[in-house]
Amino acid sequence: MKNGGATVRVIAGEFGGRRLQAVPGRQTRPTADKVKGAIFNVLRNKVAGSRVLDLFAGTGSLAIEAISRGAASAVLVEANRLAQQVAAANLNSVGAHSRARLVTSDAFQYLNKLEDEVFDLIFLDPPYRQGLAARALVRLADPCRLSQEGVIVVETALEEELATVGPFVARKTGVYGDTKIWYLQRRDLE
Repeated sequence: MKNGGATVRVIAGEFGGRRLQAVPGRQTRPTADKVKGAIFNVLRNKVAGSRVLDLFAGTGSLAIEAISRGAASAVLVEANRLAQQVAAANLNSVGAHSRARLVTSDAFQYLNKLEDEVFDLIFLDPPYRQGLAARALVRLADPCRLSQEGVIVVETALEEELATVGPFVARKTGVYGDTKIWYLQRRDLE
C-alpha cells in the first residue's frame, strides 16, 4: 500500500478511508493525499455529476476520488501494463468499476482517436520534466475537450512552467513541497 513512503487512499465521499494499491517501484508516482485533498478542496462543487478524464492515470487514485465524491463517470487512460492492473484492481476493490472505463493506451494515441467527447474535469499527472503536460494540453485544445465550465488539473514539478495553450488559461496554482498544481479553465469564461 505504500510507494515511496506515500499511502494511497480515498480521502472522502462514498469510498472515503479505503486504501488503494500502489504501483510497485518508482516509475509511477501517486499523488500524495495532502495534494489530492487540496485539489478536491479547490474543485469542491465541480465534482458531483461530472464527466472525468484521467490521462496518465497510474493507480487511478484521482479518478476514484472523483467518483467517490459523486462524479458521474470517469475514463482512465494508462499505457503502463502494471499500472493498468493496479488501477483495475483499485476500481474493483472500491466498487467503482461500473462508473469507470479503463483504457489501455498512450495518452496521445487516445486523444487522437477521441470522437466528440468533452469532459468536465480532466486530470493530467504525467511524469515530471518531460514536457508531457504541455503536449497533452495542445491535444486537448483542438478540438476543445473541456466543457464550458470545466477544469483541467495539471500536476508538475515545482520548477516546471505551463504556457497558456489555445483556449486554456491558468486560473489558480498551488505549491505543495516539490509539486505544483495548475487549475486551468477555458479562456472564453472571461
